[in-house]
Amino acid sequence: MKTTPEHDERIAKLTFASVYPHYVAKVEKKGRTKEELHLVIKWLTHFDDIKIQELIDTKVTFESFFKQAILNPNAELIKGVICGYRIEEIENELTKQVRYLDKLVDELAKGKKMEKILRKN
Repeated sequence: MKTTPEHDERIAKLTFASVYPHYVAKVEKKGRTKEELHLVIKWLTHFDDIKIQELIDTKVTFESFFKQAILNPNAELIKGVICGYRIEEIENELTKQVRYLDKLVDELAKGKKMEKILRKN
């Protein structure tokens, strides 16, 4: 399934602060913690807790969020379907990065072991 330019633009303009509470609620509802969520975000982006809070407070867009991130080289190992899109087939780089984060949050909420989520052998 190919994303449209409108879809990609909508994702780029979405603020991290608007989605973050949904991430927290999703993982906590399934018995995981905010700390585990932060571990997943740190693994993908190299942001520490202070930086994550700063990005929330300043209401950065996902476009700005990922421009500031140092993406984990193993992020390309994140595969599968999220929100109806096969991650490895998404052509827009920013949309793919946002879906990487969505997939990691989804795996955390589904109870997957942290070693597998963080793509450790």
